[in-house]
Amino acid sequence: MFDTKFAIVLREDLAVWQKLNVTAFLTSGITAQFAEIIGEPYRDRAGNLYNPLSIQPIIVLSADQATLATIHRRALERGVTSSLYVEEMFSTGHDAANRAVFAEFAPEDARVVGIALRADKKMVDKITKGARMHT
Repeated sequence: MFDTKFAIVLREDLAVWQKLNVTAFLTSGITAQFAEIIGEPYRDRAGNLYNPLSIQPIIVLSADQATLATIHRRALERGVTSSLYVEEMFSTGHDAANRAVFAEFAPEDARVVGIALRADKKMVDKITKGARMHT
């Protein structure tokens, strides 16, 4: 049905609240990059209106720190723009602070806790190789 795949890979040792927080932030980055992924608003039987959601399923995977670093490198090597969340962003409280702490790191020393990408299915499968279904 879809030629693309939307995948999020989370570091496996995060606390539940961190996994939820990172997933929400990373999803917003992908939807900002691909506005066409957002469908039509929802309406219940009583006529109440709700926000539109993604038209495409999102797969959530997990990996250890080394595998996440490899996935990050693969995405960069293949020119796939991704959403990335680094560990230090947990200590900030707003977008400007997030971007400031993010800018302190390069791919080789970033402590990635989550990455999201949407690209051709086969490309995403190759980039995320080594990650496993999140439990």
